[in-house]
Amino acid sequence: MNEESKKKINEKYERTLLKGERFWPDSIFKDVIMSFGIFLLLILLATFLGVHDSPKADPSDTSYVPRPEWYFLFLFKFLALYGQIPVLGKIEFIATIIIPGIAMGLLVLLPFLDKTPYRYYTKRIFPISIMSLLVVSMVTLTLMADIPTTAGEGIYIPGITQVIAGLIVPSAAFIILTLMNFVFKTTSTKVMIWTTVVSAVLMITFTGATLALAPVTEKTEAAVASTLEERIVAGQDLYSVHCVECHGEDGKVTTIEGVEGLEGKAVMAINGKDVLYTLNDATMAEVIAYGRPDAGMNPFGKAYNPEGLAKGEIDYIVTFMRYMWDDRFERPVIKPLFPALAAGEVPSYDVHIAPIVKRYCVSCHRPGKDSNAYLMDTYENITTSGDNAPSIKAGDANSPLLQVIQGTPIPDPDNPGQNLVGVMPPKSTLKADVIDAWMRWVMAGMPRTAEEAAALSTTPTP
Repeated sequence: MNEESKKKINEKYERTLLKGERFWPDSIFKDVIMSFGIFLLLILLATFLGVHDSPKADPSDTSYVPRPEWYFLFLFKFLALYGQIPVLGKIEFIATIIIPGIAMGLLVLLPFLDKTPYRYYTKRIFPISIMSLLVVSMVTLTLMADIPTTAGEGIYIPGITQVIAGLIVPSAAFIILTLMNFVFKTTSTKVMIWTTVVSAVLMITFTGATLALAPVTEKTEAAVASTLEERIVAGQDLYSVHCVECHGEDGKVTTIEGVEGLEGKAVMAINGKDVLYTLNDATMAEVIAYGRPDAGMNPFGKAYNPEGLAKGEIDYIVTFMRYMWDDRFERPVIKPLFPALAAGEVPSYDVHIAPIVKRYCVSCHRPGKDSNAYLMDTYENITTSGDNAPSIKAGDANSPLLQVIQGTPIPDPDNPGQNLVGVMPPKSTLKADVIDAWMRWVMAGMPRTAEEAAALSTTPTP
């Protein structure tokens, strides 16, 4: 910088000082107003949006796939794309430390590298172009963060467009702009501007193509019980699937029957004071998680059973046992298992039968259980599976399933005096409204959805 330029800058600086403002109280007052506005915004967000419900962290859950917060997703995606370059290999510290470190270092050194004395934006095209492309790159990488970089064998078009948008175009643009600024110093500002604009448009275009071509995957979020009633209902459903086979619907069983390997095993009733009064919630959760091998109880926690229960699910079971069986706790009003049926109303599988099956049937009739190969975990299996299929026929009141839930076993024609299928469920008796729902559903043709059931109902629906 020559002496004349320094003199002009100093003169401009002195004029700016004369027209400026004091740090106290002028600048401080503005900072206070801005800080107060941000504080109010945080209060409003916390009040009306709050924190998204999610299950408690479970260190023993090895199936959990960690993901960074949204503001780090661009780096997360950059690492994934970088790993697709065969020459470089998957040396993670290069993509997570060295390259971001170089980028941050260049941003810090940019004022020293670009020593132009001018502050007008047309005189600082190079740093503005670099920052613009960096911001566009961060945004596009964030938008593509949920899209897989590979999809098995063969050509995966979204993977190619991701590499172009996230690596090739920005890298080429940064190199070209750097050469223009430091090597080919006669390059006009228009050329640099057009290079920046074209690069940004290409990045956005290929990102849009990636989003359009990416396979659609449905995200299923685990439902989180937030109220006491929801936790009790969730615990009862989990208990029905994992515990009722040995302990019975009400926890009164003292001798296990009908469970392979545990037939005739004496156990303590888990609904009485001997358990509920002597074990606190943490101890009960540990018993469920780690099991009691000496008593024949397998561990249900994910630490020992990868397909077992998460910590939150075990807590739901403990809550159910505590509030439904412990007389020291006031039992809250629990909503019915399914909506009450009006006269002439036809139940549906989705609304009425599925909750019943989950509560009373699926603990035995699911994959891995020896129940005459009759599975009840899906609509299709209920209507078609089993060694003696079909167990239910639309419009047939004498269907085997309807007989056994009403207390009439199916005799074995090859072995007089023996039953082919006993009464169901074996350790409890279904309530009248549950049997009525089964009967109505089968006799009406076993509609699957609420819309199909409503079309068959003979009573007006609200």
